[in-house]
Amino acid sequence: MKHWLVLFLFIAAPLLAQPRDESLAERGLRQLVERQRTLLAGAAKAGDDFDEAAFTTQMQQLCQAYESFLRDNPEFAAGYAAYGYLLGKIGMEREGVVMLLKANQYDPDIPLVKNQIGNYLAEHGKPLEAVNYYLAAIKLEPKEPLYHYQLGTLLHNSRDTFLESGEWTADGIDNAMHEAFRQAAELAPDRFAFVYRYGESFYDMPSPDWAKALQVWAGLEELATTEIERQTMRLHAANVCLKAGKAAHAQALLATITVPELDAQKQKLVAQIATREEK
Repeated sequence: MKHWLVLFLFIAAPLLAQPRDESLAERGLRQLVERQRTLLAGAAKAGDDFDEAAFTTQMQQLCQAYESFLRDNPEFAAGYAAYGYLLGKIGMEREGVVMLLKANQYDPDIPLVKNQIGNYLAEHGKPLEAVNYYLAAIKLEPKEPLYHYQLGTLLHNSRDTFLESGEWTADGIDNAMHEAFRQAAELAPDRFAFVYRYGESFYDMPSPDWAKALQVWAGLEELATTEIERQTMRLHAANVCLKAGKAAHAQALLATITVPELDAQKQKLVAQIATREEK
């Protein structure tokens, strides 16, 4: 719920600013957005005290208000976008994407709308259509790390589908995937998940830059907040060293891995070193 709320407030923020010259339609949508924000934030904080029946009634009333608003403002893209996010949040994804497509029709320059349409298509087994929406979102807002991250994830998860289409080569997919994760990591260096996925993407490359990969895992070790996280990053660094032909460096790093939970993975790398030494 919090993820959806953050995304929604991102697009709705200008409407909450109460500009002096706002139109009647903008004021009406701002009021709906404020109401929606209050309901979603309250539900997110309720925990065990969450009253599902009351929440459902309030959401039904809010949806009715949106329907009325859009009847009065049938070409207001921001209204369709806001309502689309709400419908998706309450489990009405198909209806929600219809609203998002209308928003995109009336204003094709809202990157978050394109991103959310891409998400819907990706989740419903249409990666070849989804990728165009992700690329459009990136073109409109190239400095938003989430869009790059989701593009990389789509290319990785649907690699076979892209290959079968004949429109992509294996190297093209892998390079685009790696570049997407790189962009996400560099735009959001404090987002642990983004940088971690960038580090993993080196393993998928035909000719990886292992020196760069080593820098990424070293940086992640500094970001780690627990000992098991730090040693996990070191384990990746040892793996990278081994793949780069630096067995001695890998062995030195593995000697510092002492967390029991990582022992099985550690022993696999130790065995690989032993096999290479025998050869």
